[in-house]
Amino acid sequence: MKQGVLVYDTEIKRMDVRFGLEDYYGGLHCGTCMDVFLGNRWHPTRIEYGEDWYLVGIPTSSLTGLRVRMS
Repeated sequence: MKQGVLVYDTEIKRMDVRFGLEDYYGGLHCGTCMDVFLGNRWHPTRIEYGEDWYLVGIPTSSLTGLRVRMS
């Protein structure tokens, strides 16, 4: 599994995962599964879009900067 952080790509208007300086996932789509690191443990979730991007079952006001891992 690759680890990275969630970022917002203003050009494609989607959340993305930055794995390294020039290494990106390429834009997340609704239903994309991942694990997010909160409270010293990994939580399985998926990203969705309503009025804004959110992670199912993850209460947070901002996704940007959250540590994630995905296969």
